[in-house]
Amino acid sequence: MALIVQKYGGTSVGSLERIQNVAKQALATHRAGHQVVLIVSAMAGETNRLLGLAHAICQKPHMRELDVLAATGEQVSAALVSITIDSLGGQARSLLGHQVRIHTDNAFTKARIFGIDDSKLRETLDEGKIAVVAGFQGVDAQGNITTLGRGGSDTTAVAIAAAIKADVCDIYTDVDGVYTTDPNICPTARKLEAISYEEMLELASLGAKVLQIRSVEVAMKYGVPLHVRTSFNDSPGTRVVSEEGLESVVVRGVAYDKNEAKVQLIRVPDKPGTVARIFSTLAEQQVSVDVIIQTASRSGDATTDVTFTLPKTDLARVKDWLEEHVRSIGGGGVEYDPDVVKVSIVGLAMRSHAGVAAKMFQLLADQGINILAISTSEIRISCLIAAEHTEKAVRALHDGFGLDQA
Repeated sequence: MALIVQKYGGTSVGSLERIQNVAKQALATHRAGHQVVLIVSAMAGETNRLLGLAHAICQKPHMRELDVLAATGEQVSAALVSITIDSLGGQARSLLGHQVRIHTDNAFTKARIFGIDDSKLRETLDEGKIAVVAGFQGVDAQGNITTLGRGGSDTTAVAIAAAIKADVCDIYTDVDGVYTTDPNICPTARKLEAISYEEMLELASLGAKVLQIRSVEVAMKYGVPLHVRTSFNDSPGTRVVSEEGLESVVVRGVAYDKNEAKVQLIRVPDKPGTVARIFSTLAEQQVSVDVIIQTASRSGDATTDVTFTLPKTDLARVKDWLEEHVRSIGGGGVEYDPDVVKVSIVGLAMRSHAGVAAKMFQLLADQGINILAISTSEIRISCLIAAEHTEKAVRALHDGFGLDQA
C-alpha cells in the first residue's frame, strides 16, 4: 500500500465532466489499496473571474480581501470533487487550508508555507477516506486566509507530500509531461522522460508553466518524487528526479518568460549604498529582480546607469516609488521597456562544457536578434531580447542545440 498525493490543475477540474474523471481516477487508485490525498485547484478561469470582480470595484483592493476572495475558487473544487467521489460509491472529505492547518506567513497573495499540521489528514486517511484538499491557500498566525500565488496548488501538493512522507506526488495537468520547450511555438519540442530537480527549478523560474518554482524548491529540499502527467489519458509523464545520471545532455530545455519588463535608472549617483538602498526596498516589497547591469561611472559627473528586469505584474506597483526615489537622490529619471522577453537555455552538463554561451549568442545573431542583456548561472544562460523575436529565438536555440533529436 502506497501513500499517494495527486494534484489536479484548473483544466483538470474545469467542468463537471472533468471532475467526474478526477473522481474516477482517485477512486481507482484508492480501490487498488492505496491511501490517496487529492489537491485541487480552482476550476479553469475561476480565479481570474473572481479577481476581475474585485478590480472592477477598486483599482487597488486590499491584499487580505483578495486572498479571502480568491481562496473560494479552490473551496468550490474541493467540495465538488468530494461530492462526486461520494456519489460514485467512495468516501471523501474536503479540507480547506485552515482545516488541514497549512501555516503561512502573512504576505497576502504570495504567502510562504512554514509548517503543516497533518493530524487532520492522517485522521481522514485512517478512516479509509480520500482527503480532498483545497490547494493554493493557508492561514497565518492571526487566522487570516492567505494564498500562495499563481500555481500555488503545486506548492500545496508538494509541501503536503513532504509533510506526510508520501511515496509519490503526481502532478496532473493539461500537458502530458515536461517538454524540451513550449510545443505551442516550437513543433519539434519533445517530451522528456526525466529531468533533474535543479533543471526543473531553473526552467520553472524562467517561465516554463508546467510546475510552480516554489513547488520544485520544496520537492528538491525534501526529496519528494514528482511525476508530471496528464489527467486526460494514462500515458507516462515526466519524472523529476535527482541529477544522478542526467549529465549526458548539454542543454535539456529552452524556456522563455514574457512577464519581464526592463527598467533603467538614469544617471544615479555612483557612490556606495545607492544601489543597495534601491534593491533593498524592492526586496521589502516582495519584488524579485533579475539581469542586473550597472554601467561604468560617467566621467565628470560621478553618475551611473543601473538596468534590471522585474515582473511586469510588479512594475505598476513600484513605478511611482522608483521615480520618486531616483528624483530624491538627484538621478536623471527612469526609463521602462515592457516589450522584452527573457529566453534561456538550461542543462546540468553546461557546468563542464565550454563554448555553450558562444554558441547561444551566435544562434541568436544568425537570426538577426540583438541581445539587450545577459544573465547566467552554473546551468543556465538567459538573454533579454525584443519580444517580437520570441518564437524565432526559441526555435533557433531549440533546434540549434539538437533538442529536436531524440
